[in-house]
Amino acid sequence: MRKFDIVGNSKIWYTLSLLIIIPGIISMFVQGFNFGIDFTGGTIIEMKFEQPVGITQVRDVMKEYQLDNSTIQLSGDNSDDVAAQQIMIRTVDLQENERKQVMSSLKEQLGNYTVLREEKVGATMGSELLMQGVWATVLSWLLIVLYVSYRFEFRFAIAAICALIHDVLVVLSVFSLTQRQIDVSFVAAILTIVGYSMTDTVVIFDRIRENLKLHFRRNGDIVELVDRSIYQTLTRSIYTVSTVLFTTFALYFFGGDTTKDFSFALLVGFACGCYSSIFIASPLWIVFRNWAEQRRENKRRAVAAK
Repeated sequence: MRKFDIVGNSKIWYTLSLLIIIPGIISMFVQGFNFGIDFTGGTIIEMKFEQPVGITQVRDVMKEYQLDNSTIQLSGDNSDDVAAQQIMIRTVDLQENERKQVMSSLKEQLGNYTVLREEKVGATMGSELLMQGVWATVLSWLLIVLYVSYRFEFRFAIAAICALIHDVLVVLSVFSLTQRQIDVSFVAAILTIVGYSMTDTVVIFDRIRENLKLHFRRNGDIVELVDRSIYQTLTRSIYTVSTVLFTTFALYFFGGDTTKDFSFALLVGFACGCYSSIFIASPLWIVFRNWAEQRRENKRRAVAAK
């Protein structure tokens, strides 16, 4: 039975990606992102209750004021994994009346407490640090270009970087469209996604290179060769992404509220990374290869015409 033509249907894969990326880019400009307190700053309240309370209890009270994304930590010498008398809450910058309402609800529902500390804090990741992160990412992509160009060829490197940019744009688009909170853990998720996607892409590119050396002739069908290479590594790609997604699903459903946005970013990114390695990177390499061959042919004709 003839296998499904992956490369031959590349326009379908490009269209599917654009259906997410274009609305996402529009959303980025229109409504932006829901930045967490790591980027915007906020309020820290540390208090000691008369009776031990749990993180879930505190979060349920905060949820009444749409503050359930706040960072809530147990502290103090008598704390355990379930409950403690001493609690630290880090939330968005609260106005005086909002703070009083939250504090009153905590007292009514969880009991009396003593405020140990209350202060406003600046963003832990300012614009300067954020730009340093962006430049670090760009530098890492340049190093990837150099490595893949040395290991394979320059066109492989450009196709791999395009696939990485595709993955990052999809994750950013989803977070902008859904207005999920972006905090410092999101940056870690993006870097993890880039590493995973690059590994999967290199495996496919390595098989393409091997098949080029062993089976390809000058007038051979490059599309058929790339399709064969993808299918030869497809089982490995599916097993790998399935294992990673099972673990990440467990983190998302059982890891608690504080890890949901982080694990959600990983879920989207890992799935997208596998998709881009199979359906985006390899077809793009063929496009770049055809462009290079067309330029060489045009130069040859120009020389022959003289």
